[in-house]
Amino acid sequence: MTLRYEGTKYNGWQKQGNTANTIQGKLESILGKLDGAEVEVRGSGRTDAGVHAWGQVASFALEHGLPARTVMEYINQYLPQDIAVVELTEAEPHFHARLNAKGKHYRYRIHQSDVRDVFGRRWSWDCPEKLDIAAMEAAAAHMVGKLDFQSFCDLKNSKKSTVRRVDSIAITREGEDLVLDFRGEGFLYHMIRIMVGTLAEVGAGRMLPGQIPGILAACDRKQAGPLAPACGLMLMEVRY
Repeated sequence: MTLRYEGTKYNGWQKQGNTANTIQGKLESILGKLDGAEVEVRGSGRTDAGVHAWGQVASFALEHGLPARTVMEYINQYLPQDIAVVELTEAEPHFHARLNAKGKHYRYRIHQSDVRDVFGRRWSWDCPEKLDIAAMEAAAAHMVGKLDFQSFCDLKNSKKSTVRRVDSIAITREGEDLVLDFRGEGFLYHMIRIMVGTLAEVGAGRMLPGQIPGILAACDRKQAGPLAPACGLMLMEVRY
């Protein structure tokens, strides 16, 4: 199933034992009641607290065979207004939303104005400081490729590889907003938000584009820029 959600009030995608306020938790509760048994919903990845999705993908299996349309209508009937299933189809028996994913597209929005965006504040980082797009693009070029992004993630004491392939980073202006599109095979915990925070430092002149290779080589989170706010990030699409 393909989902859209506004993540503002949720504690992220992943189900947690100390709260029912997660996207996965909401879906599993509804599907469990429909199926009369515990249902595991597997997302293509975990979005953080406050992060949104336009095209999150998840998979699950039911004990009782029901038409996809019936299941979709049932889920949407009981989901809160800030979560919706926009497509649901029957998949191959061994399909797994995360393991079968080939790539992802994330978008980050930065609002560039002296006046805050009252209606879009949940969807963008309000950053009135004027940013140099050309400098940001020059820095972003150093972040494209198959690289070790340990400096750009918040994984601690993990044996997980920090090497990832970033296919492209595009920066465009839409009115008073800067829109940053990241495409790649997959992204580490907080990776895009740290990349955005670093690119914003470059755009503000506090860092230089030529510093990026050294930051990557250092494999040290302290060398990169700050963590950009969650509100500006949205998972746009998962590619299979």
